[in-house]
Amino acid sequence: MSHESRLTPSRTVYVADGAALGTIRDVDEDGFVATTGDGVEAPSVQHERDRLVWRCSQCGAVGDLGTLLEACPDCNTPREDRYYWTED
Repeated sequence: MSHESRLTPSRTVYVADGAALGTIRDVDEDGFVATTGDGVEAPSVQHERDRLVWRCSQCGAVGDLGTLLEACPDCNTPREDRYYWTED
C-alpha cells in the first residue's frame, strides 16, 4: 500500500513526535487538509482568506482571485484547470 493511499478523510494524522495533529478533511494531488487538534496553532480563517489566490494546474502560475480570467495568462489553460491556493 502506498503512503498516499492511507490518507483518507476522517483519519487522524500525527506529527513526528507522535502527537496527534488533527483529522483529515480532504485529500487531493497536493496533499491534505486537516482539522487541527486541541493545542495545535492554526492560522485564522481571515488570515487564510487574505492569502488565497488561484493557481494553474498546468504551469503553476498564481494570481489574485479578482483577476481570474477565462484562460491562464501564462499558458492559456482554461479556467477549469485552476484551483484555489494559499500562498505562504
